[in-house]
Amino acid sequence: MLVALLSAPGAAAQQPKADGETRFENGLSHLREGRVEMAIEELKAAVKADPKSPYFQKGLGVAWGRMADRCRDAKCRESALKEAVEAARKAVSLNPYYIDARNDLGTALLRQGKREEGRKELLAAFNDPTNPVPALTARNLGQSYLEDRNFGDALNWFQTSIGRDKSYSDAWLGVADALSAQGRVDEAIRQLESALRTLPEDVAMLGALGEAYYRAGRFDEARPRLQTVAAKDPSGVAGRRAVELLKNFPQ
Repeated sequence: MLVALLSAPGAAAQQPKADGETRFENGLSHLREGRVEMAIEELKAAVKADPKSPYFQKGLGVAWGRMADRCRDAKCRESALKEAVEAARKAVSLNPYYIDARNDLGTALLRQGKREEGRKELLAAFNDPTNPVPALTARNLGQSYLEDRNFGDALNWFQTSIGRDKSYSDAWLGVADALSAQGRVDEAIRQLESALRTLPEDVAMLGALGEAYYRAGRFDEARPRLQTVAAKDPSGVAGRRAVELLKNFPQ
């Protein structure tokens, strides 16, 4: 998380700044602007200048994770994730109480296919009382179980996430996905309706509710919601999905 990195003590402004701090801040700037390759080079230089900084290691791990997202083949993705895991693991070894880095490590391990090892790290992060983002950690655990089609555990963790932060839309969407995957569509609809009372301006939630109505055959309720999402988010993921669904409505 860039916000967490920017607030880290190692990133604090100093006069004059050490070379490692300057390269670190340059790397974060490149990440914010989507220049991932340049970010990696700057963050590598920061780590070289100060290999014992957990913040520099975390930043490098985040950058390698972004690189994995951009890879077009399995070999590239595998290599990038290996680097992400290594950097996150170093950050945790340098500071075992750096919970953001442990979250990164768990997520990178999951993406690498090391499912139980990744969940073990996320569970350790969730149980740490200093975890600044327990809702995110719980949601990531839920998502990992959803991807593995363990819908019961997925639902439990998504609900735990909502218990920590009722405004976390990804957790609400996860609950609906887990319920729908079990054929509990009416329950999923009720959960999305409840979520929208909490987050009335969330277009992703409105789109999910519109799709749930659509799949339940409740077309009169689905259509206006999907039309609203398509109008509000024409170039976004939710808007594009709404447009596709609207094309398939029965005449």
